[in-house]
Amino acid sequence: MTQPTCFVVSDGRRGIENQALGLAEAVARRHPMRLSPVHLPRTGAPPPPGAQAPDLWIGCGRAAVRVAASHRKAFPDAVMVYVQAPRAQEALFDLIVAPRHDRLSGPNVFNIIGSPNRVTTEILDAARIEFEAELAKLPGPRAAILIGGDSKHHRFTPAACADLLDTVERIRAQAGALMITVSRRTPQALTTALQERYGWADNVWLYAGDGPNPYFALLASADWICVTEDSTNMLCEAAATGKPVYRLAVDGKPGKFTRLYAQLQGAGAVRPFLGELWRWDYLPLHETERAAERVLEIVARRTEV
Repeated sequence: MTQPTCFVVSDGRRGIENQALGLAEAVARRHPMRLSPVHLPRTGAPPPPGAQAPDLWIGCGRAAVRVAASHRKAFPDAVMVYVQAPRAQEALFDLIVAPRHDRLSGPNVFNIIGSPNRVTTEILDAARIEFEAELAKLPGPRAAILIGGDSKHHRFTPAACADLLDTVERIRAQAGALMITVSRRTPQALTTALQERYGWADNVWLYAGDGPNPYFALLASADWICVTEDSTNMLCEAAATGKPVYRLAVDGKPGKFTRLYAQLQGAGAVRPFLGELWRWDYLPLHETERAAERVLEIVARRTEV
């Protein structure tokens, strides 16, 4: 019997693709299938759908919405799932896995806290082993600092960056070691400041984009995870670990994301950083697994028809 195929459709940006891929991997853990990434251009004409027909189509981002109508026509038997709120053409999808803070509703909508992600015990354990030599140099307890960058709702102004540097130093004073990672969106001035301050500092591991990405290893080995509030993906990934998660403030007007912060805090996972590190326990957030179960319910119904 031929193994089912799942198209994972996005523009290839890590933050967008990982949401669709995380959901696809969760589905495949329960119902084995071959995952086939489909990367689309962010602008311009998308490529034709091709001859291969998927059994399951999972897309995320505007590029995926742009091809949804043509793929629905080309693959009429596929179960089509969209991650996030599509803002148009909702009827094209069999299921929309939407963040609860977007307040989207409808017969084909399944709301979750935040966004799907790829965090699993297996991925974290593998990352810890991969970076075992680097981690062995860092005493505990360890604090991971995950830094994002400018977004529609948040700004890394010079004042915000200065405050963030002071916050990192306060965290360093309380932890045995720091593990810091920046992202592609992080302002270069902030990355440079971190490199100047911590590039050769004792008990600090700073990843600024060179070499293999230790992101999952940082999640796996941290006693606390501190995330700039602009990155909803990183906040949700951190909340999936069961580790205490702190939200680090930057400038801007969070708008609807204040609802997400409240939902993550209500789940016991995330607290605002107010100057001191505390430990607490909560059930890891397994929203990706819940969404995968819902996808499989629809796949099963389609198979029965």
